[in-house]
Amino acid sequence: MGFATKYRGLLAIAALGMLLEAAAGGAFTWLMQPIIDQTFVVGEAGAQLWMPAAIVGLFVLRGIAGYLADYYMARSGRGVARDLRVRVLGKYLRLPGLRFDAEPVPSMLVRLGSDSDQVSQAAIDAAKVMIQQSLQIIASLVVMLLASWQVTLTILVIAPPLAWIMDKVARRYRRVSHRIQESSAVLMQAADQALSGHQEVKVYGAQEVEHARYAAIADNHMRLNLKVESTRAISSAMVQLVGSIGLALLLVVAGWQASQGRLTVGGFFSLMMAMMAILPSLKQLTNVQNMLQRGVASAERLFNVIDSPDERDAGTRPLDRARGDLEFRGVSARYPGQDRAALSDVSFVARPGTVTAIVGRSGSGKSTLIKLIPRFYEAESGQILLDGQPIDDYRLADLRRQIALVGQQVMLFDGSVEANVAYGEMERASRKALEQAVRGANAMEFVEDLPEGVETSIGAKGGRLSGGQRQRIAIARAMLKDAPILILDEATAALDTESERLVQDALERLMPDRTTLVIAHRLSTIEHADQVLVLDQGRIVEQGTHAELLARDGLYAHLHRMQFREPQ
Repeated sequence: MGFATKYRGLLAIAALGMLLEAAAGGAFTWLMQPIIDQTFVVGEAGAQLWMPAAIVGLFVLRGIAGYLADYYMARSGRGVARDLRVRVLGKYLRLPGLRFDAEPVPSMLVRLGSDSDQVSQAAIDAAKVMIQQSLQIIASLVVMLLASWQVTLTILVIAPPLAWIMDKVARRYRRVSHRIQESSAVLMQAADQALSGHQEVKVYGAQEVEHARYAAIADNHMRLNLKVESTRAISSAMVQLVGSIGLALLLVVAGWQASQGRLTVGGFFSLMMAMMAILPSLKQLTNVQNMLQRGVASAERLFNVIDSPDERDAGTRPLDRARGDLEFRGVSARYPGQDRAALSDVSFVARPGTVTAIVGRSGSGKSTLIKLIPRFYEAESGQILLDGQPIDDYRLADLRRQIALVGQQVMLFDGSVEANVAYGEMERASRKALEQAVRGANAMEFVEDLPEGVETSIGAKGGRLSGGQRQRIAIARAMLKDAPILILDEATAALDTESERLVQDALERLMPDRTTLVIAHRLSTIEHADQVLVLDQGRIVEQGTHAELLARDGLYAHLHRMQFREPQ
Protein backbone atom coordinates (compact mmCIF):
# COMPACT_ATOMS: atom_id res chain seq x y z
CA MET A 1 0.00 0.00 0.00
CA GLY A 2 2.89 2.31 0.75
CA PHE A 3 4.36 1.76 -2.72
CA ALA A 4 0.92 2.37 -4.30
CA THR A 5 0.56 5.84 -2.74
CA LYS A 6 2.32 7.66 -5.60
CA TYR A 7 -0.10 6.03 -8.06
CA ARG A 8 -3.27 6.90 -6.14
CA GLY A 9 -4.55 9.13 -8.99
CA LEU A 10 -4.26 6.30 -11.51
CA LEU A 11 -5.73 3.82 -9.04
CA ALA A 12 -8.68 6.15 -8.44
CA ILE A 13 -9.42 6.17 -12.19
CA ALA A 14 -9.10 2.36 -12.29
CA ALA A 15 -11.41 2.03 -9.26
CA LEU A 16 -13.97 4.33 -10.89
CA GLY A 17 -13.78 2.23 -14.06
CA MET A 18 -14.34 -1.01 -12.12
CA LEU A 19 -17.21 0.58 -10.19
CA LEU A 20 -18.92 1.71 -13.41
CA GLU A 21 -18.27 -1.71 -14.98
CA ALA A 22 -19.93 -3.51 -12.05
CA ALA A 23 -22.80 -0.99 -11.97
CA ALA A 24 -23.43 -1.50 -15.69
CA GLY A 25 -23.46 -5.29 -15.20
CA GLY A 26 -25.86 -4.97 -12.27
CA ALA A 27 -28.11 -2.57 -14.22
CA PHE A 28 -28.30 -5.05 -17.10
CA THR A 29 -29.36 -7.81 -14.69
CA TRP A 30 -31.92 -5.50 -13.07
CA LEU A 31 -33.32 -4.61 -16.53
CA MET A 32 -34.33 -8.24 -16.98
CA GLN A 33 -37.26 -7.75 -14.59
CA PRO A 34 -39.08 -5.02 -16.60
CA ILE A 35 -38.09 -6.66 -19.89
CA ILE A 36 -39.68 -9.98 -18.88
CA ASP A 37 -42.68 -8.48 -17.12
CA GLN A 38 -43.56 -5.81 -19.69
CA THR A 39 -42.59 -7.57 -22.90
CA PHE A 40 -43.56 -11.19 -22.28
CA VAL A 41 -46.07 -11.07 -19.42
CA VAL A 42 -47.98 -7.81 -20.06
CA GLY A 43 -47.16 -7.67 -23.77
CA GLU A 44 -46.41 -3.93 -23.81
CA ALA A 45 -44.94 -3.25 -27.27
CA GLY A 46 -43.55 0.18 -26.36
CA ALA A 47 -41.14 -1.30 -23.90
CA GLN A 48 -39.31 -2.95 -26.79
CA LEU A 49 -38.13 0.44 -28.09
CA TRP A 50 -36.08 1.85 -25.19
CA MET A 51 -34.88 -1.37 -23.55
CA PRO A 52 -32.67 -2.60 -26.43
CA ALA A 53 -31.13 0.89 -26.64
CA ALA A 54 -30.53 0.83 -22.86
CA ILE A 55 -28.83 -2.57 -23.14
CA VAL A 56 -26.49 -1.35 -25.92
CA GLY A 57 -25.73 1.82 -23.93
CA LEU A 58 -24.93 -0.21 -20.82
CA PHE A 59 -22.48 -2.44 -22.70
CA VAL A 60 -20.80 0.59 -24.33
CA LEU A 61 -20.39 2.09 -20.85
CA ARG A 62 -19.13 -1.23 -19.53
CA GLY A 63 -16.56 -1.50 -22.34
CA ILE A 64 -15.18 2.02 -21.76
CA ALA A 65 -15.12 1.49 -17.99
CA GLY A 66 -13.39 -1.89 -18.44
CA TYR A 67 -10.68 -0.30 -20.60
CA LEU A 68 -10.05 2.42 -18.01
CA ALA A 69 -9.90 -0.17 -15.23
CA ASP A 70 -7.54 -2.50 -17.12
CA TYR A 71 -5.16 0.18 -18.42
CA TYR A 72 -4.78 2.28 -15.30
CA MET A 73 -4.61 -0.77 -13.03
CA ALA A 74 -1.82 -2.20 -15.20
CA ARG A 75 0.02 1.13 -15.33
CA SER A 76 -0.03 1.56 -11.56
CA GLY A 77 0.63 -2.14 -10.85
CA ARG A 78 3.64 -2.30 -13.17
CA GLY A 79 4.87 0.92 -11.61
CA VAL A 80 4.68 -0.60 -8.14
CA ALA A 81 6.60 -3.69 -9.31
CA ARG A 82 9.24 -1.54 -11.00
CA ASP A 83 9.67 0.64 -7.90
CA LEU A 84 9.92 -2.44 -5.70
CA ARG A 85 12.54 -4.06 -7.94
CA VAL A 86 14.66 -0.89 -8.07
CA ARG A 87 14.35 -0.38 -4.30
CA VAL A 88 15.48 -3.96 -3.59
CA LEU A 89 18.57 -3.66 -5.83
CA GLY A 90 19.42 -0.34 -4.19
CA LYS A 91 19.03 -1.98 -0.79
CA TYR A 92 21.30 -4.90 -1.71
CA LEU A 93 24.00 -2.36 -2.64
CA ARG A 94 23.72 -0.85 0.87
CA LEU A 95 23.73 -4.12 2.83
CA PRO A 96 26.79 -5.27 4.82
CA GLY A 97 29.30 -7.56 3.12
CA LEU A 98 28.23 -10.46 5.33
CA ARG A 99 24.85 -10.55 3.55
CA PHE A 100 26.64 -11.49 0.33
CA ASP A 101 28.35 -14.35 2.15
CA ALA A 102 25.03 -15.60 3.56
CA GLU A 103 22.84 -15.31 0.45
CA PRO A 104 24.05 -16.53 -2.96
CA VAL A 105 23.63 -14.19 -5.93
CA PRO A 106 21.14 -16.55 -7.74
CA SER A 107 18.82 -16.19 -4.74
CA MET A 108 19.12 -12.40 -5.02
CA LEU A 109 18.29 -12.65 -8.74
CA VAL A 110 15.14 -14.65 -7.93
CA ARG A 111 14.02 -11.87 -5.59
CA LEU A 112 14.70 -9.23 -8.25
CA GLY A 113 13.15 -11.30 -11.05
CA SER A 114 10.55 -13.90 -10.13
CA ASP A 115 9.51 -12.35 -6.81
CA SER A 116 9.05 -8.91 -8.35
CA ASP A 117 7.02 -10.43 -11.19
CA GLN A 118 4.81 -12.28 -8.71
CA VAL A 119 4.16 -9.03 -6.84
CA SER A 120 3.36 -7.36 -10.17
CA GLN A 121 0.86 -10.09 -11.04
CA ALA A 122 -0.74 -9.86 -7.60
CA ALA A 123 -0.88 -6.06 -7.85
CA ILE A 124 -2.38 -6.08 -11.35
CA ASP A 125 -4.14 -9.31 -12.28
CA ALA A 126 -5.07 -10.67 -8.85
CA ALA A 127 -6.08 -7.32 -7.39
CA LYS A 128 -8.06 -6.45 -10.51
CA VAL A 129 -9.92 -9.75 -10.47
CA MET A 130 -10.61 -9.46 -6.74
CA ILE A 131 -11.94 -5.91 -6.98
CA GLN A 132 -13.89 -6.49 -10.21
CA GLN A 133 -15.48 -9.74 -9.04
CA SER A 134 -16.20 -8.38 -5.55
CA LEU A 135 -17.95 -5.38 -7.08
CA GLN A 136 -19.81 -7.71 -9.44
CA ILE A 137 -21.01 -9.77 -6.45
CA ILE A 138 -22.07 -6.59 -4.62
CA ALA A 139 -23.94 -5.32 -7.71
CA SER A 140 -25.67 -8.69 -8.10
CA LEU A 141 -26.65 -8.73 -4.41
CA VAL A 142 -28.13 -5.22 -4.76
CA VAL A 143 -30.21 -6.46 -7.72
CA MET A 144 -31.33 -9.48 -5.67
CA LEU A 145 -32.28 -7.27 -2.71
CA LEU A 146 -34.30 -5.01 -5.00
CA ALA A 147 -36.06 -8.03 -6.51
CA SER A 148 -36.76 -9.76 -3.16
CA TRP A 149 -34.93 -8.99 0.06
CA GLN A 150 -36.54 -12.02 1.74
CA VAL A 151 -35.09 -14.47 -0.82
CA THR A 152 -31.68 -12.73 -0.71
CA LEU A 153 -31.40 -12.88 3.07
CA THR A 154 -32.41 -16.55 3.02
CA ILE A 155 -29.60 -17.64 0.68
CA LEU A 156 -26.97 -15.58 2.58
CA VAL A 157 -26.67 -18.57 4.93
CA ILE A 158 -24.06 -19.86 2.47
CA ALA A 159 -21.77 -16.88 3.23
CA PRO A 160 -20.08 -18.30 6.40
CA PRO A 161 -19.05 -21.64 4.80
CA LEU A 162 -17.80 -19.75 1.71
CA ALA A 163 -15.73 -17.42 3.88
CA TRP A 164 -14.29 -20.40 5.79
CA ILE A 165 -13.30 -22.19 2.56
CA MET A 166 -11.61 -19.09 1.12
CA ASP A 167 -9.73 -18.43 4.36
CA LYS A 168 -8.39 -22.02 4.44
CA VAL A 169 -7.42 -21.81 0.77
CA ALA A 170 -5.58 -18.49 1.31
CA ARG A 171 -3.59 -19.87 4.26
CA ARG A 172 -2.54 -22.99 2.35
CA TYR A 173 -1.61 -21.01 -0.75
CA ARG A 174 0.59 -18.69 1.31
CA ARG A 175 2.44 -21.57 3.02
CA VAL A 176 3.12 -23.37 -0.25
CA SER A 177 3.94 -20.15 -2.15
CA HIS A 178 6.78 -19.36 0.28
CA ARG A 179 8.24 -22.81 -0.35
CA ILE A 180 7.81 -22.45 -4.13
CA GLN A 181 9.81 -19.20 -4.21
CA GLU A 182 12.56 -20.72 -2.03
CA SER A 183 12.59 -23.72 -4.36
CA SER A 184 12.91 -21.38 -7.38
CA ALA A 185 16.01 -19.84 -5.81
CA VAL A 186 17.56 -23.27 -5.19
CA LEU A 187 16.68 -24.32 -8.75
CA MET A 188 18.41 -21.25 -10.22
CA GLN A 189 21.41 -21.72 -7.95
CA ALA A 190 21.84 -25.34 -9.08
CA ALA A 191 21.61 -24.34 -12.75
CA ASP A 192 24.01 -21.43 -12.25
CA GLN A 193 26.52 -23.73 -10.54
CA ALA A 194 26.36 -26.38 -13.28
CA LEU A 195 26.51 -23.96 -16.20
CA SER A 196 29.16 -21.63 -14.74
CA GLY A 197 31.37 -24.62 -13.99
CA HIS A 198 30.64 -26.44 -17.25
CA GLN A 199 34.34 -27.06 -17.97
CA GLU A 200 34.92 -28.81 -14.62
CA VAL A 201 31.62 -30.66 -15.02
CA LYS A 202 32.73 -32.07 -18.38
CA VAL A 203 36.35 -32.77 -17.49
CA TYR A 204 35.41 -34.71 -14.35
CA GLY A 205 32.50 -36.51 -16.03
CA ALA A 206 29.92 -34.99 -13.68
CA GLN A 207 27.21 -34.31 -16.27
CA GLU A 208 24.99 -37.07 -14.92
CA VAL A 209 25.58 -36.00 -11.30
CA GLU A 210 24.68 -32.37 -11.97
CA HIS A 211 21.76 -33.40 -14.18
CA ALA A 212 20.42 -35.70 -11.46
CA ARG A 213 20.87 -33.01 -8.80
CA TYR A 214 18.95 -30.50 -10.92
CA ALA A 215 16.24 -33.05 -11.74
CA ALA A 216 15.71 -33.80 -8.03
CA ILE A 217 15.28 -30.10 -7.23
CA ALA A 218 12.99 -29.67 -10.25
CA ASP A 219 10.89 -32.64 -9.06
CA ASN A 220 10.44 -31.00 -5.66
CA HIS A 221 9.53 -27.71 -7.36
CA MET A 222 6.94 -29.54 -9.48
CA ARG A 223 5.43 -31.26 -6.42
CA LEU A 224 4.99 -27.90 -4.70
CA ASN A 225 3.26 -26.49 -7.78
CA LEU A 226 1.00 -29.55 -7.96
CA LYS A 227 -0.03 -28.91 -4.35
CA VAL A 228 -1.16 -25.47 -5.43
CA GLU A 229 -3.12 -26.89 -8.37
CA SER A 230 -4.69 -29.55 -6.16
CA THR A 231 -5.76 -26.89 -3.65
CA ARG A 232 -7.18 -24.76 -6.45
CA ALA A 233 -9.17 -27.64 -7.97
CA ILE A 234 -10.61 -28.84 -4.63
CA SER A 235 -11.49 -25.33 -3.45
CA SER A 236 -13.11 -24.50 -6.79
CA ALA A 237 -15.26 -27.63 -6.57
CA MET A 238 -16.22 -26.79 -2.98
CA VAL A 239 -17.22 -23.24 -3.91
CA GLN A 240 -19.36 -24.53 -6.77
CA LEU A 241 -20.99 -27.06 -4.45
CA VAL A 242 -21.86 -24.40 -1.87
CA GLY A 243 -23.04 -22.14 -4.71
CA SER A 244 -25.30 -24.86 -6.06
CA ILE A 245 -26.83 -25.25 -2.57
CA GLY A 246 -27.46 -21.49 -2.60
CA LEU A 247 -29.05 -21.75 -6.05
CA ALA A 248 -31.26 -24.60 -4.90
CA LEU A 249 -32.35 -22.54 -1.87
CA LEU A 250 -33.12 -19.64 -4.21
CA LEU A 251 -35.34 -21.85 -6.38
CA VAL A 252 -37.25 -23.16 -3.35
CA VAL A 253 -37.74 -19.82 -1.59
CA ALA A 254 -38.33 -17.79 -4.77
CA GLY A 255 -40.80 -20.40 -5.99
CA TRP A 256 -42.69 -20.13 -2.72
CA GLN A 257 -42.64 -16.30 -2.93
CA ALA A 258 -43.96 -16.44 -6.50
CA SER A 259 -46.77 -18.81 -5.48
CA GLN A 260 -47.80 -16.27 -2.82
CA GLY A 261 -47.88 -13.50 -5.39
CA ARG A 262 -44.95 -11.65 -3.84
CA LEU A 263 -42.57 -12.16 -6.77
CA THR A 264 -43.16 -11.50 -10.46
CA VAL A 265 -41.82 -13.62 -13.29
CA GLY A 266 -39.37 -10.82 -14.18
CA GLY A 267 -38.27 -10.55 -10.56
CA PHE A 268 -37.65 -14.28 -10.40
CA PHE A 269 -35.66 -14.14 -13.65
CA SER A 270 -33.56 -11.22 -12.29
CA LEU A 271 -32.86 -13.18 -9.10
CA MET A 272 -31.76 -16.20 -11.12
CA MET A 273 -29.47 -14.12 -13.40
CA ALA A 274 -27.95 -12.32 -10.44
CA MET A 275 -27.28 -15.61 -8.63
CA MET A 276 -25.83 -17.15 -11.78
CA ALA A 277 -23.53 -14.09 -12.11
CA ILE A 278 -22.35 -14.50 -8.52
CA LEU A 279 -21.27 -18.14 -8.91
CA PRO A 280 -18.52 -17.61 -11.54
CA SER A 281 -17.35 -14.52 -9.62
CA LEU A 282 -16.97 -16.63 -6.48
CA LYS A 283 -15.06 -19.25 -8.47
CA GLN A 284 -12.69 -16.60 -9.86
CA LEU A 285 -12.15 -15.15 -6.39
CA THR A 286 -11.13 -18.61 -5.15
CA ASN A 287 -8.88 -19.35 -8.13
CA VAL A 288 -7.12 -15.99 -7.92
CA GLN A 289 -5.98 -16.81 -4.38
CA ASN A 290 -3.02 -18.71 -5.83
CA MET A 291 -1.73 -15.66 -7.68
CA LEU A 292 -2.53 -13.35 -4.77
CA GLN A 293 -0.81 -15.48 -2.14
CA ARG A 294 2.24 -15.98 -4.35
CA GLY A 295 2.40 -12.21 -4.61
CA VAL A 296 2.06 -11.85 -0.84
CA ALA A 297 4.78 -14.48 -0.24
CA SER A 298 7.06 -12.75 -2.78
CA ALA A 299 6.35 -9.35 -1.23
CA GLU A 300 7.35 -10.73 2.17
CA ARG A 301 10.63 -12.03 0.68
CA LEU A 302 11.28 -8.62 -0.90
CA PHE A 303 10.43 -6.70 2.27
CA ASN A 304 12.74 -9.05 4.16
CA VAL A 305 15.53 -7.41 2.13
CA ILE A 306 14.12 -3.87 2.26
CA ASP A 307 13.66 -4.04 6.04
CA SER A 308 17.18 -5.35 6.68
CA PRO A 309 19.46 -2.79 8.37
CA ASP A 310 21.89 -0.95 6.10
CA GLU A 311 25.61 -1.30 6.67
CA ARG A 312 26.51 0.88 9.61
CA ASP A 313 27.40 4.46 8.67
CA ALA A 314 27.30 6.53 11.86
CA GLY A 315 30.52 8.48 11.21
CA THR A 316 30.29 12.25 11.01
CA ARG A 317 33.93 13.27 10.48
CA PRO A 318 34.46 14.51 6.90
CA LEU A 319 37.54 13.35 5.00
CA ASP A 320 38.66 14.97 1.76
CA ARG A 321 41.98 13.21 1.17
CA ALA A 322 43.79 11.10 3.75
CA ARG A 323 47.56 11.04 4.24
CA GLY A 324 47.34 7.24 4.34
CA ASP A 325 48.64 6.42 7.84
CA LEU A 326 46.91 3.11 8.60
CA GLU A 327 47.09 1.36 11.97
CA PHE A 328 45.51 -1.82 13.34
CA ARG A 329 45.29 -1.95 17.16
CA GLY A 330 44.38 -5.33 18.65
CA VAL A 331 41.78 -6.01 15.95
CA SER A 332 39.67 -9.18 16.16
CA ALA A 333 36.90 -10.27 13.80
CA ARG A 334 34.50 -13.19 13.76
CA TYR A 335 31.98 -14.48 11.22
CA PRO A 336 28.40 -14.99 12.49
CA GLY A 337 27.88 -18.47 13.92
CA GLN A 338 31.61 -19.25 14.01
CA ASP A 339 33.30 -20.22 17.27
CA ARG A 340 36.83 -19.52 16.07
CA ALA A 341 37.74 -15.90 15.35
CA ALA A 342 38.77 -15.09 11.76
CA LEU A 343 41.27 -12.56 13.15
CA SER A 344 42.66 -12.35 16.70
CA ASP A 345 44.48 -9.37 18.21
CA VAL A 346 46.05 -8.10 14.97
CA SER A 347 48.26 -5.03 15.33
CA PHE A 348 50.52 -3.31 12.75
CA VAL A 349 51.18 0.08 11.16
CA ALA A 350 51.33 0.86 7.42
CA ARG A 351 52.79 4.21 6.36
CA PRO A 352 52.41 6.23 3.13
CA GLY A 353 54.96 5.30 0.50
CA THR A 354 55.42 1.77 1.92
CA VAL A 355 54.32 -1.68 0.82
CA THR A 356 52.88 -4.07 3.41
CA ALA A 357 52.64 -7.66 2.21
CA ILE A 358 50.22 -10.09 3.86
CA VAL A 359 50.97 -13.80 3.47
CA GLY A 360 49.85 -17.05 5.01
CA ARG A 361 48.18 -20.35 4.36
CA SER A 362 44.68 -20.53 2.92
CA GLY A 363 42.12 -19.60 5.59
CA SER A 364 44.63 -17.71 7.72
CA GLY A 365 42.57 -14.47 7.61
CA LYS A 366 44.27 -12.48 4.84
CA SER A 367 41.09 -11.54 2.94
CA THR A 368 39.23 -10.81 6.17
CA LEU A 369 41.94 -8.33 7.21
CA ILE A 370 41.77 -6.54 3.86
CA LYS A 371 37.95 -6.35 3.91
CA LEU A 372 37.97 -4.63 7.30
CA ILE A 373 39.68 -1.53 5.86
CA PRO A 374 36.83 -0.37 3.55
CA ARG A 375 34.45 -1.74 6.24
CA PHE A 376 32.96 -4.51 4.10
CA TYR A 377 33.17 -6.37 7.43
CA GLU A 378 33.07 -4.89 10.92
CA ALA A 379 35.70 -5.62 13.57
CA GLU A 380 34.50 -7.43 16.69
CA SER A 381 37.01 -5.61 18.91
CA GLY A 382 40.04 -3.37 18.62
CA GLN A 383 40.45 -0.32 16.41
CA ILE A 384 41.51 0.47 12.85
CA LEU A 385 42.88 4.03 12.58
CA LEU A 386 43.32 6.16 9.46
CA ASP A 387 45.42 9.29 10.00
CA GLY A 388 45.05 8.74 13.76
CA GLN A 389 41.25 8.58 13.78
CA PRO A 390 39.08 5.41 14.04
CA ILE A 391 37.69 4.58 10.60
CA ASP A 392 34.19 4.31 12.16
CA ASP A 393 34.34 8.09 12.77
CA TYR A 394 34.50 8.83 9.05
CA ARG A 395 31.54 8.87 6.72
CA LEU A 396 31.51 5.57 4.85
CA ALA A 397 31.58 7.17 1.38
CA ASP A 398 34.50 9.41 2.38
CA LEU A 399 36.43 6.43 3.78
CA ARG A 400 35.96 4.34 0.64
CA ARG A 401 36.94 7.30 -1.51
CA GLN A 402 40.47 6.91 -0.04
CA ILE A 403 40.83 3.30 -1.24
CA ALA A 404 41.58 1.75 -4.63
CA LEU A 405 41.22 -2.01 -5.01
CA VAL A 406 42.70 -4.37 -7.61
CA GLY A 407 41.77 -8.00 -7.04
CA GLN A 408 42.68 -11.34 -8.54
CA GLN A 409 39.13 -11.72 -9.87
CA VAL A 410 38.70 -8.44 -11.72
CA MET A 411 35.13 -7.16 -11.94
CA LEU A 412 34.47 -5.36 -15.19
CA PHE A 413 31.04 -4.31 -16.39
CA ASP A 414 29.21 -4.58 -19.69
CA GLY A 415 30.20 -1.35 -21.37
CA SER A 416 33.13 0.41 -22.99
CA VAL A 417 36.77 0.54 -21.86
CA GLU A 418 36.19 4.21 -21.02
CA ALA A 419 33.12 3.46 -18.87
CA ASN A 420 35.03 0.75 -16.97
CA VAL A 421 38.08 2.92 -16.27
CA ALA A 422 36.17 6.13 -15.47
CA TYR A 423 33.76 4.17 -13.28
CA GLY A 424 31.40 5.47 -10.59
CA GLU A 425 32.45 8.82 -9.14
CA MET A 426 35.19 9.11 -11.80
CA GLU A 427 32.78 9.20 -14.76
CA ARG A 428 33.38 12.96 -15.22
CA ALA A 429 37.16 12.54 -15.52
CA SER A 430 38.74 14.28 -18.51
CA ARG A 431 39.74 12.32 -21.61
CA LYS A 432 43.38 13.31 -21.00
CA ALA A 433 43.35 11.88 -17.44
CA LEU A 434 41.64 8.74 -18.73
CA GLU A 435 44.22 8.15 -21.45
CA GLN A 436 47.09 8.78 -19.01
CA ALA A 437 45.68 6.13 -16.68
CA VAL A 438 45.23 3.62 -19.54
CA ARG A 439 48.76 4.29 -20.76
CA GLY A 440 50.22 4.10 -17.25
CA ALA A 441 48.58 0.69 -16.78
CA ASN A 442 50.29 -0.64 -19.97
CA ALA A 443 46.82 -1.06 -21.46
CA MET A 444 47.06 1.43 -24.34
CA GLU A 445 48.97 -1.07 -26.48
CA PHE A 446 45.89 -3.30 -26.83
CA VAL A 447 43.22 -0.59 -26.39
CA GLU A 448 44.50 1.23 -29.49
CA ASP A 449 44.03 -1.97 -31.49
CA LEU A 450 40.36 -2.30 -30.47
CA PRO A 451 37.83 -1.31 -33.17
CA GLU A 452 36.67 1.87 -31.40
CA GLY A 453 39.58 2.42 -29.01
CA VAL A 454 38.52 3.36 -25.49
CA GLU A 455 34.88 3.45 -26.64
CA THR A 456 34.90 -0.26 -27.57
CA SER A 457 32.44 -2.44 -25.66
CA ILE A 458 34.23 -5.22 -23.76
CA GLY A 459 31.18 -7.41 -23.02
CA ALA A 460 29.74 -8.73 -19.76
CA LYS A 461 32.47 -9.10 -17.11
CA GLY A 462 35.03 -8.01 -19.74
CA GLY A 463 34.55 -11.31 -21.58
CA ARG A 464 36.09 -9.99 -24.83
CA LEU A 465 39.44 -9.34 -23.12
CA SER A 466 42.14 -11.71 -21.89
CA GLY A 467 42.94 -12.10 -18.18
CA GLY A 468 46.00 -9.83 -18.41
CA GLN A 469 44.04 -7.19 -20.34
CA ARG A 470 41.28 -7.20 -17.73
CA GLN A 471 43.86 -6.76 -14.96
CA ARG A 472 45.40 -3.76 -16.72
CA ILE A 473 41.96 -2.14 -17.15
CA ALA A 474 41.45 -2.60 -13.38
CA ILE A 475 44.86 -1.02 -12.70
CA ALA A 476 43.97 1.90 -15.01
CA ARG A 477 40.79 2.37 -12.95
CA ALA A 478 42.86 2.46 -9.74
CA MET A 479 45.35 4.90 -11.34
CA LEU A 480 42.55 7.24 -12.37
CA LYS A 481 41.12 7.17 -8.84
CA ASP A 482 44.51 8.17 -7.43
CA ALA A 483 43.54 7.09 -3.90
CA PRO A 484 46.05 7.29 -1.02
CA ILE A 485 45.47 3.64 -0.03
CA LEU A 486 45.95 0.82 -2.54
CA ILE A 487 44.85 -2.76 -1.89
CA LEU A 488 46.17 -5.49 -4.18
CA ASP A 489 44.64 -8.92 -3.74
CA GLU A 490 47.16 -11.11 -5.60
CA ALA A 491 46.70 -9.12 -8.79
CA THR A 492 49.09 -11.27 -10.87
CA ALA A 493 48.37 -14.79 -9.59
CA ALA A 494 46.43 -16.07 -12.61
CA LEU A 495 48.52 -14.48 -15.37
CA ASP A 496 51.08 -15.82 -17.81
CA THR A 497 54.68 -14.60 -17.61
CA GLU A 498 54.39 -11.81 -20.19
CA SER A 499 51.09 -10.49 -18.81
CA GLU A 500 52.49 -10.68 -15.28
CA ARG A 501 55.49 -8.61 -16.30
CA LEU A 502 53.28 -5.93 -17.88
CA VAL A 503 50.93 -5.86 -14.88
CA GLN A 504 53.81 -5.81 -12.40
CA ASP A 505 55.39 -2.90 -14.29
CA ALA A 506 52.05 -1.03 -14.17
CA LEU A 507 51.72 -1.71 -10.44
CA GLU A 508 55.18 -0.35 -9.76
CA ARG A 509 54.08 2.93 -11.36
CA LEU A 510 50.86 2.88 -9.32
CA MET A 511 52.32 2.16 -5.85
CA PRO A 512 54.72 5.07 -5.10
CA ASP A 513 53.56 7.61 -2.47
CA ARG A 514 50.63 5.41 -1.47
CA THR A 515 49.98 3.10 1.46
CA THR A 516 49.96 -0.24 -0.35
CA LEU A 517 48.74 -3.52 1.10
CA VAL A 518 49.34 -6.66 -0.92
CA ILE A 519 47.88 -10.11 -0.38
CA ALA A 520 50.52 -12.34 -1.90
CA HIS A 521 50.55 -16.05 -2.72
CA ARG A 522 53.65 -15.83 -4.91
CA LEU A 523 56.33 -14.83 -2.43
CA SER A 524 58.65 -13.80 -5.26
CA THR A 525 56.41 -10.76 -5.91
CA ILE A 526 56.94 -9.27 -2.42
CA GLU A 527 60.70 -9.54 -1.95
CA HIS A 528 60.97 -5.74 -1.96
CA ALA A 529 58.06 -5.10 0.44
CA ASP A 530 58.83 -2.78 3.35
CA GLN A 531 57.21 -5.23 5.78
CA VAL A 532 55.70 -8.69 5.55
CA LEU A 533 52.91 -9.84 7.89
CA VAL A 534 52.69 -13.62 8.22
CA LEU A 535 49.21 -14.74 9.30
CA ASP A 536 48.34 -18.13 10.72
CA GLN A 537 44.90 -19.02 12.14
CA GLY A 538 43.94 -15.36 12.30
CA ARG A 539 47.06 -14.15 14.16
CA ILE A 540 50.23 -12.36 13.05
CA VAL A 541 52.89 -14.93 13.89
CA GLU A 542 55.80 -13.20 12.13
CA GLN A 543 56.57 -9.66 10.97
CA GLY A 544 59.57 -8.17 9.19
CA THR A 545 61.22 -7.78 5.79
CA HIS A 546 61.66 -10.63 3.33
CA ALA A 547 65.33 -11.07 4.27
CA GLU A 548 64.66 -10.88 8.02
CA LEU A 549 61.92 -13.51 7.86
CA LEU A 550 64.05 -15.89 5.79
CA ALA A 551 66.84 -15.52 8.34
CA ARG A 552 64.40 -16.24 11.17
CA ASP A 553 63.66 -19.64 9.56
CA GLY A 554 60.02 -19.69 10.73
CA LEU A 555 56.69 -20.12 8.92
CA TYR A 556 57.58 -17.62 6.19
CA ALA A 557 60.82 -19.44 5.43
CA HIS A 558 58.89 -22.72 5.36
CA LEU A 559 56.35 -21.29 2.88
CA HIS A 560 59.22 -19.90 0.78
CA ARG A 561 60.94 -23.30 0.64
CA MET A 562 57.63 -24.95 -0.29
CA GLN A 563 57.20 -22.60 -3.26
CA PHE A 564 60.77 -22.79 -4.49
CA ARG A 565 61.35 -26.41 -3.43
CA GLU A 566 64.57 -25.58 -1.67
CA PRO A 567 66.20 -28.44 0.26
CA GLN A 568 65.52 -28.23 4.01
